[in-house]
Amino acid sequence: MLDAIQKNILREVADLEQMPEGAYNIRANGETASRNTTANIDIISKEDGSGIDIKIKDNTRNESVHIPVVLSKSGLKETVFNDFFIGENCDVTIVAGCGINNCGTGDSQHDGIHRFYVGKNSKVRYVEKHYGEGDGTGKRILNPVTEVYQEEGSYVDMEMVQIKGVDSTIRTTKADVKAGASMVVHERLMTHGDQTAVSKYEVALNGEGSSADVISRSVARDSSEQVFEAAVIGNTVCSGHAECDAIIMDNAHVVAVPKLDANCVDAALIHEAAIGKIAGDQLVKLMTLGLTEAEAEEQIISGFLR
Repeated sequence: MLDAIQKNILREVADLEQMPEGAYNIRANGETASRNTTANIDIISKEDGSGIDIKIKDNTRNESVHIPVVLSKSGLKETVFNDFFIGENCDVTIVAGCGINNCGTGDSQHDGIHRFYVGKNSKVRYVEKHYGEGDGTGKRILNPVTEVYQEEGSYVDMEMVQIKGVDSTIRTTKADVKAGASMVVHERLMTHGDQTAVSKYEVALNGEGSSADVISRSVARDSSEQVFEAAVIGNTVCSGHAECDAIIMDNAHVVAVPKLDANCVDAALIHEAAIGKIAGDQLVKLMTLGLTEAEAEEQIISGFLR
């Protein structure tokens, strides 16, 4: 059973007030706390105990699987390997994410390695949220690795969110996109204090008519630091787009590193990047409506990261 702290973290990373419908695997402090499978979605523990395999049958539609992770024990460090095998002609939602409550002196760390094997003509929506809390001096560290292998005609929509409480993160995402397949990524990130966040994306468009759209919106506050690296590789007739929009505040540091690699004359690749402070006229407009400067800033940030 989950305690009150763990249940609160579960709400933050998976929007769950109770056990979800459908398939799920909830991991708490290094162990499986609860699991459910369905006729179409099976969850199997790896023999070496390092993670789970999620197997989704062909033609599975309008189903979901939740695999959140909760850490509430200070000093706990773990690496977990989760493999998703999604059949052909599926339409499923996968909700992951990790929340850490650290009230002690030891660093708490979760490194989740997720590999997605997406079958032909399947559609996958993947949501991954990271969250940290706790008044201890130990750090909250999350280093997710995501690998996506898309077969022909598949579609993957990824939402990557980290808004609060994570002291250090390195997010690495790699994708192999085949003919007629599409990948869309929306990243939302906010850092504060002395936090650091690195996001690395490498998307290889390997099949004719493949496409990718990688979009990041971030806010860096206080003395935090962010690095965004996006590489889009066009190896055939394809289209790729990467975009980074960042608001920088206080004494923060933001770096955007674009990379476009075209290996075909018909590869259409675009990169956009913008880093800047909150516009003064936006603040003035909201303050004339009765908001303080701090309240106006929060309204602008909230809308920007929505």
